[in-house]
Amino acid sequence: MPEILLLTDASLPQRQGRFDVTVEDGVVRSILPAGDAPALTRAEIRDLSGRFLIPGLWDNHVHFSQWTIQRQRLDLSSTGSAAEVLQLVRSALTAPDAGGSAPSAPAPLVGYGFRDGLWPDEPSVAELDATSGGHPVVLISGDLHCGWLNTAASQLLQAQPDDSGLVREGAWFPAMERLQDSTVLTTADYRAAAEAAARRGVVGVVEFENTDNITAWPQRVAEGVDQLRVEVSVWPDKLQDALARGATSGDPLDPSGLVTMGPLKVIVDGSLNTRTAWCWDPYPGMDPAHPHACGMEAVPISELESYMRAARDGGLAAAIHAIGDRANTAVLDTFESLGMAGVIEHAQLLRESDIPRFAQLGLTASVQPEHAMDDRDVADRFWEGRTDRAFALKTLEESGAQLRLGSDAPVAPLDPWGSLTAAVTRSRDGRESWHPEQRISAASALAASTRGRVEVEAGDVADLAVVDADPLDPALLTDGGAQLRTMPVAATLVGGRFTFDAL
Repeated sequence: MPEILLLTDASLPQRQGRFDVTVEDGVVRSILPAGDAPALTRAEIRDLSGRFLIPGLWDNHVHFSQWTIQRQRLDLSSTGSAAEVLQLVRSALTAPDAGGSAPSAPAPLVGYGFRDGLWPDEPSVAELDATSGGHPVVLISGDLHCGWLNTAASQLLQAQPDDSGLVREGAWFPAMERLQDSTVLTTADYRAAAEAAARRGVVGVVEFENTDNITAWPQRVAEGVDQLRVEVSVWPDKLQDALARGATSGDPLDPSGLVTMGPLKVIVDGSLNTRTAWCWDPYPGMDPAHPHACGMEAVPISELESYMRAARDGGLAAAIHAIGDRANTAVLDTFESLGMAGVIEHAQLLRESDIPRFAQLGLTASVQPEHAMDDRDVADRFWEGRTDRAFALKTLEESGAQLRLGSDAPVAPLDPWGSLTAAVTRSRDGRESWHPEQRISAASALAASTRGRVEVEAGDVADLAVVDADPLDPALLTDGGAQLRTMPVAATLVGGRFTFDAL
């Protein structure tokens, strides 16, 4: 990396004229009118030709290994029924490259992306067995909270589904971990996924994979997966080990400073698509006497409080998954009782009385706007009459809450332009805007994707993206946001170092 980098003829969002931007030692040192920068003999000069220089983008919620693995899995995202899923499984198992001299223990066929909330038919382990024979088949729901397994896969992963073949929530996550542990991902695989993120202007991610992130990510960076900053989380089963290491949130974990310690992550409830998000009201069609008629409490709140107290006392922040309105109430109560700031992940359905509490308690709402686009139909069915307070981004913002945007990749693609566009338009695929009163401005969405920065300023760490258009230009929204969603990115820099360069 050169000592000095001069980015010439740069445009800046919502500002007239062109500018020359000097970067030295990984920091933006000056922003001057084009042609006014002094001659620099030791500088590398790159002409932006009027392209826009913006703060680099963050994805504030990813499962990076799952996102990387997804590239190797059967894509089920287009299916609308159990029958359609079975047809894809049948085709995959009979494809020419799927057979050959079958080993005694064939590798499972793994599919990802089904959403059964609105299926017209029911999944069945018997039908999946009939389709797959003895070949293990593991089908993962789009929200990662459920698996559909045949008998061979159930035995392999030590899971116990019911007659549907479905395994949900706490019974499913250990099986998914066993599957992941058996999947070989190389440094090249991780590097390819990180490079793909850099090509979309991403400079950093918050990693919520349930593994030993504190060890894994510094090792990956040392092996060349150095395109991103990574804040790593720790889950409850690894909390004591993390506390014993003495790292507190914000501490660097590798010599380059790319990896930093992040928060404790706890999942308090399930998800909307699996009808396990913990709500105050029962799901339609559920017997009110059913123990999970309102969803489920994945971690008892007393245990949550114990985990959070230990994290707080050990210098770790907390990021708590809460989707249903009852889960959010309980998590807000816990943050308040501990006097602890932090992040609520998802915050999808909220009671009106709880919305002001985010700002009052100094909590951040880490939200995934693409989920609103994925889930709008299932929300209209299972949260009927309540969707005015679902994915309530504008109401949260107006209450003073700090917003962060993310993807929850692989639940949605690791591409902040999709999240940003969904937040601004509440629309996708040509459909009408869903609850347009909850749209936020492009400036708010950009700030929520860049750690609060809308403009590049002198003194900033040079985590930057070079894009072809002004992301705050209203003209990008005239076609439903398609131009914003597909924003061309010409370059990305992390600490002044090019991690993607198509200039």
